[in-house]
Amino acid sequence: MRKRLSFTLLGLFCINAATADTLDLTTALQNTYTACYSIDENLHDMKVKAGINTAITAVGTGLGVGATAVGFVKASKDAEIAELEEALQEIIEQTGINEKPEEFLQKFEQYLTNITPEQLESIKNTKNLTQQSKKLGNWRTGLMAGSTATNIAGAAIAGTNKVSEDLETQIKNCISATQNLNSAIMQAKINGEDITEATNIFNACREYEFVDITPINKRATGAMASSIVGAGVGLAGTVTSGIANTDATRNDNSDKGKKKAKDLNTASNVLAVGATAASVTATVFNATQIAAIKKIAAVSESCTGVLK
Repeated sequence: MRKRLSFTLLGLFCINAATADTLDLTTALQNTYTACYSIDENLHDMKVKAGINTAITAVGTGLGVGATAVGFVKASKDAEIAELEEALQEIIEQTGINEKPEEFLQKFEQYLTNITPEQLESIKNTKNLTQQSKKLGNWRTGLMAGSTATNIAGAAIAGTNKVSEDLETQIKNCISATQNLNSAIMQAKINGEDITEATNIFNACREYEFVDITPINKRATGAMASSIVGAGVGLAGTVTSGIANTDATRNDNSDKGKKKAKDLNTASNVLAVGATAASVTATVFNATQIAAIKKIAAVSESCTGVLK
């Protein structure tokens, strides 16, 4: 009899102790509201930033593609110019350019009578092709500069668009508050209180326990790294393209000068391809970051909706 009495008293003591540690329903609801309500707003800002960054890096991709295309068209024009310059060199050599002016003009006129109209037209095209090549070079430089700028902006946004320690703490606090709310609901049910609203809030907000925020930061880091690479490669390409298109480079008709110009233009095109690839990668990271944020935002929207 004494043993039964002792067990009964011990059970009552444990129940009372547990009840004493359990918050009342009103307090638990207030704590849940305080801990969970502002999470949705913070996630919304992140989603907007990720969307903006996706658009920015997509623009950078377009500029990079444009620079690459222009670069290859320019290379084709330069190849035509090289062929025509060889023809011009033959004319110069055959006209005796080092002779007296009257002899030069006489031989030049004689030579012109021996070439076809099509050949003469091709020679005249050298100037037009050179002007086109110069213009294409300027376009390529401008497009690569634009791509570089978008990658710099993308890196800056991606670097800040992460789940901060404050937001992570908010989510943890919300989970803790929701667990306390569950205990309060069970006690309130025993007490015969209405738990309908509290149960709805618990069911909506408890989903934070099952969300994973790590993909958001990983994808932000990936986007930032890709944008930094794109900015570096794009800047190098912009400088290289600018040097390749200067008059000093273009007008150096020595073998060494021609090789330098060709190498610079080839390097510019390769760098344009690299900057474009980096922009594409950054765009993918930003787009997948939006998807990761949306998964958590679905929980935050549901939780905030029932808390209003």
